[in-house]
Amino acid sequence: MKLHIDIETYSSVDLKTSGVYKYAESLDFEILLLCYAFDNQPIVRVYLGIGEQYPQEFLDALQNKDIIKVAHNAMFERVCFMNVGFNIPIEQWECTAIKSAYCGLPLGLEAVSEALNLGDKSKSLAGKKLIMFFSVPQKRRNGEVYRNSPYDYLDKFQEYGDYCEQDVVAESAIDEQLSIYEWPEFERQMYIIDQKINDYGIEVDYTLAKAAYDLDNEFAEKCMIKLKTLTGCDNPNSPAQLKSWLNNAENNFKVTSLAKDKLQALIKTATGPVLEVFKLRELTSKTSTKKYTAMLEGMCYDGRVRGLFQFYGANKTGRWAGRLVQLQNLPVNRMKYKDDNTGKALDDARRLTRLGELETLEMMYEDIPSVLSQLVRTALVAKINKTFAVSDFSAVEARILSWLAAEEWRMEVFATHGKIYEAAAAKMFNVPIEEVTKDSEWRMRAKNGELALGYQGALGAMVRMAGPNTTLTEKDMLSIIKLWRAANPRIVKMWAEIDECALESVIGKCKVETKYRGISFEFDGKVMRMNLPSGRSISYFEAHIITNRFGSKAIAYKNIDQLTKKWVDTETYGGKLVENAVQAISRDCLCYSMKNLTNAGFDINMHVHDEIIAEVDKTIGEEKLKEMEDIMKQPIPWAPELILGAEGYVTEYYKKD
Repeated sequence: MKLHIDIETYSSVDLKTSGVYKYAESLDFEILLLCYAFDNQPIVRVYLGIGEQYPQEFLDALQNKDIIKVAHNAMFERVCFMNVGFNIPIEQWECTAIKSAYCGLPLGLEAVSEALNLGDKSKSLAGKKLIMFFSVPQKRRNGEVYRNSPYDYLDKFQEYGDYCEQDVVAESAIDEQLSIYEWPEFERQMYIIDQKINDYGIEVDYTLAKAAYDLDNEFAEKCMIKLKTLTGCDNPNSPAQLKSWLNNAENNFKVTSLAKDKLQALIKTATGPVLEVFKLRELTSKTSTKKYTAMLEGMCYDGRVRGLFQFYGANKTGRWAGRLVQLQNLPVNRMKYKDDNTGKALDDARRLTRLGELETLEMMYEDIPSVLSQLVRTALVAKINKTFAVSDFSAVEARILSWLAAEEWRMEVFATHGKIYEAAAAKMFNVPIEEVTKDSEWRMRAKNGELALGYQGALGAMVRMAGPNTTLTEKDMLSIIKLWRAANPRIVKMWAEIDECALESVIGKCKVETKYRGISFEFDGKVMRMNLPSGRSISYFEAHIITNRFGSKAIAYKNIDQLTKKWVDTETYGGKLVENAVQAISRDCLCYSMKNLTNAGFDINMHVHDEIIAEVDKTIGEEKLKEMEDIMKQPIPWAPELILGAEGYVTEYYKKD
């Protein structure tokens, strides 16, 4: 039996900026409305906000381990119930948002309703105003904060009940439509591990985070004072005022745009006061405080920030998405002193920041916003008497790509020395590998090829990978493409054959096996599924055949456009399908290691891309790190020939070299 649930709540904490854990632990948090239904039975509505009590059948169901509790974004309901005294084990929950993502659909209830054409069973769009009215604090013009009581607006609160009930209708309809697609047991196990990691959280060094936030504001104010002095502008942040000053006759410097991407070019041509102004503007445009703000706003009463990971955030690869602090895009630590001596630059910067020593920091470091930005990772710390064991898969995508295509020379590299850039250079340019040094031109060119070309990339991919400051000409890049493809014929062949198999599946509405490590395609008229060696699938919703810009048949499917956030047709091709497969298998390798580490007693705090971070006892940190690396290197049952490498380090605060 399933119990479908939706709730509406109140808290003075901002849910969007602070996350559900801090939101629900607020002293004024309460559940205002509850709507639920057992399987396909009528929906029951409970107005908790005006004194109604939980029905006994609902309380009994919460305690019944044989009844599955279902919600859309179930972590919200689970954490909210936990904070009002109902601690329902994660194992008893199912999330229709996660199931939607697994089936190639968006995560949001409204977006899924639209994608599935639920019609009158869709999520109601009228609820946003009611949420703003009942569920968040109100503010009068004089700044006074107050709350709209449901007792004072009974008719409006009835409408809020209608909205809550419609969410149960939509959630139930989604669950029913997607029931034909099986969610693998291993994915369910990983969801449970994910929720436990989110519950466990990670400690924030409050002193560092707050000091860094304050120092960034102090530094920005100093820069602003200098800009006002140099330009005479009342507001140097105003592009119009600053352009007016730059374009005056005295400066003789014509500027049409001060956009961030134009600033570097302007700096190269400027001199004197104009150059100083450009450099100051560049410094003040760097956003160093957003991550610290996210940490401080998301930090719970016990000093830990929770709910940092969205399971199945990427609905193709199944990789996680970041929430709140966005751990997936933190800057790496390449801290240097002004004299270019690295020494303990990171430790010193961290110590001085905690003390609020801006002047000393300016004396020792060139770029204060960059220093503060690089310190963001280090604000995440291990508990007292604990340390972090951090272990990362090495070149995992390159290893999996080589394994899928059975590109034997590459597999031999990973089975021995692992120096793929050097080995690729030797093969591409026909030179002894011993002559390919770390700083050689051969290695640089091969590295660009390795990073840009594995998924059918061509000139555009090479240009993006090389970057704006590259010394490579278009002729050089075309040569690298030709040499890389000649060195990797099985990978090139795999792109075409994977594309052919996918097309055959959609055209014939059938299952098509490939010769690549058990990957297969099947199409049921609605969803094309790429079945992976791990046993799960990648879903391409509403797949269909189109004619692409080259006049060839291609597959398109419905997906969320990352720029417009619209549900639109998205074209794919062999190399892109291979990329999806490689990244998905990389994620599955990470999951397999996370499960083994959890079974071995490791407390996982975080995982970022192909890296796992766990808290271990400080006295045996190195020993536990070695155990962690060994577990991550273990052969995987569904990929016994795949050779994985892992290495890491021990640290009391999080960092990335």
